[in-house]
Amino acid sequence: MIAGRRFSIAKLYDDHRDKLRLAWIAAVGVDRQIELKERGNYGADVVGHLNIIHPERLQVIGEGEVNWARRASPQRVRQQFHDLIDAKPPALIVADDQEVHPEIMAVCESSQTPLFSTPKPCSAVIDLLRIYLASRLADTTSLHGVFMDVFGMGVLITGESGVGKSELALDLISRGHGLVADDVVEVARIAPATIEGRCPGMLRDYLEVRGIGLLNIRTIFGETAARRKMKLKLIVHLQRAAAVSPDTPRLPLDEQTQEVLGVPIRKVVIPVAAGRNLAVLLEAAVRNNILQLRGIDSMGEFINRQQQALLDDDM
Repeated sequence: MIAGRRFSIAKLYDDHRDKLRLAWIAAVGVDRQIELKERGNYGADVVGHLNIIHPERLQVIGEGEVNWARRASPQRVRQQFHDLIDAKPPALIVADDQEVHPEIMAVCESSQTPLFSTPKPCSAVIDLLRIYLASRLADTTSLHGVFMDVFGMGVLITGESGVGKSELALDLISRGHGLVADDVVEVARIAPATIEGRCPGMLRDYLEVRGIGLLNIRTIFGETAARRKMKLKLIVHLQRAAAVSPDTPRLPLDEQTQEVLGVPIRKVVIPVAAGRNLAVLLEAAVRNNILQLRGIDSMGEFINRQQQALLDDDM
């Protein structure tokens, strides 16, 4: 399910009124929507410097734009702003503590286009709002599993009901790792190749363990045992040993991935059987993934060593 592709200008104003010292100076109270019309776009596509080519963006007017307006003819400036306003941008923000031209205010008022002013630097306003809107307008979905922070890496533990996901999570927490979410994980693509996961507010800090019930991890293990959010870097799928196909290779030569919101995430499948220490196995999988991200491929190194040994035997 994809959601969160529209966002309210009034909500943006409320969230940044104090932080950016925003003043709503024209079309006060009129709400418009910031919208991502194409899936896959991000915060950079919805806010930026004054741009008539992209009128759907939240338009920010800074010192550079004001200096251009002073150099250009009044007719050209008037035409540019009228063309922009006719395209119905979500709002205009005058930054850099610049004086708002009376004609801009009049045009915004007559067209019911929200107009804000701020003393903050133009670049700072754009950077802050890009990060904010990238999060609010991100592609989102929900995944089933337990999301953990293991060695600083976001790890999603998946598997069928009753396979031992929560018990493994509890074991990892007791070993010093952190819980992000149990059962339902809300994930969002906040950048082209970045997936962020967090817990729904209702379930935050809770872990359900069969036979025990709901545990408040933060209360039992302390503040450091819970996390608000993490970037998803690895999926560990628990599979009952009986369900593993006899044809499954002992050493997987090809890297496995699973797509989440169009982003490939590395995946490891761990067979579950009596006597296996799943916490140690998962920690080893995470350590190995960290090495791979640093360019160290243990499997590749072993294959190269084997090929070199065969070449040496032939000589």
